[in-house]
Amino acid sequence: MPIKIPNSLPATATLRNENIFVMTEERAVSQDIRPLHILMLNLMPMKIATETQIARLIGNTPLQVELTLIQTASHQASHTSEEHMLTFYRHFDDVKDSFFDGMIITGAPVEHLPYEQVEYWEELCEIMEWSKTHVTSTFHICWGAQAGLYYHFGIPKHTLPEKKFGIYPHYISHKNAILFRGFDDTFMVPVSRHTEVRKEDVLACSRLKLLAESDEAGVYACMTQNGRQIFIMNHPEYDADTLKNEYLRDKAAGLPIQVPYNYFPDDDPNKEPLVSWRSHANLLYSNWLNYIVYQTTPYDIRMLPHTGPSSIGT
Repeated sequence: MPIKIPNSLPATATLRNENIFVMTEERAVSQDIRPLHILMLNLMPMKIATETQIARLIGNTPLQVELTLIQTASHQASHTSEEHMLTFYRHFDDVKDSFFDGMIITGAPVEHLPYEQVEYWEELCEIMEWSKTHVTSTFHICWGAQAGLYYHFGIPKHTLPEKKFGIYPHYISHKNAILFRGFDDTFMVPVSRHTEVRKEDVLACSRLKLLAESDEAGVYACMTQNGRQIFIMNHPEYDADTLKNEYLRDKAAGLPIQVPYNYFPDDDPNKEPLVSWRSHANLLYSNWLNYIVYQTTPYDIRMLPHTGPSSIGT
């Protein structure tokens, strides 16, 4: 089934060229189907790339999905045109009286800052608190996952000696985890971060289940008992050339950056990387939408139960 996004969103043409079913708004309203309403708070600087990556994954399921994009009001995008933001993005105040089947909170390039020094931290906390009563399941990515673990459970992040950067093998820690149903014993995931959440801190929290990890890259995925809050530490949504572009950008800026691990054939940046993570990325998002969002969202979305107090929040 298709994903419903505005016809003029740049991702629409890209996804159609990839044979991903994108439905026009006119056709969507003619179908007697209730779509899953997914809200995405996009904190990444290259917003069009992130929109396309996420839309590609949530559009590759048997379910009809309607995607709503929001940005923070306390921070103005500097890498995406104002016209694009005004056309396709809303603010939290525009949606806070609505309910959503699922929500995605992306990563952000602010790892070097303490959470409380991030420009939009108070607004993000308000949104995360709101999600507990207005969203069936919230899917946090990378820095968004670290921020969510800190806000909801008081779990800190720790700075790594050097950037963890490349494609790393992962394995499932919780064998019956529905989020990883159908996964191979070992699967590859792109990693790009300067900080980490430690395994012992996750295991010490009785409200969390550790789902998957990597011997080299650490914790990958954890969630609350009912899947209302999911935390994904790395970037399965990345395109084939995302790490390449990050490497070339940092190298051109004179930053200390190593060739991404296990990414370029023979570690040669002149060779095109081979994608080894795409199928598992699609399966991860498909499992989330099907087993956790679609199967658990109440008939009347306004009847969501509250998920309880947060450590840093209420």
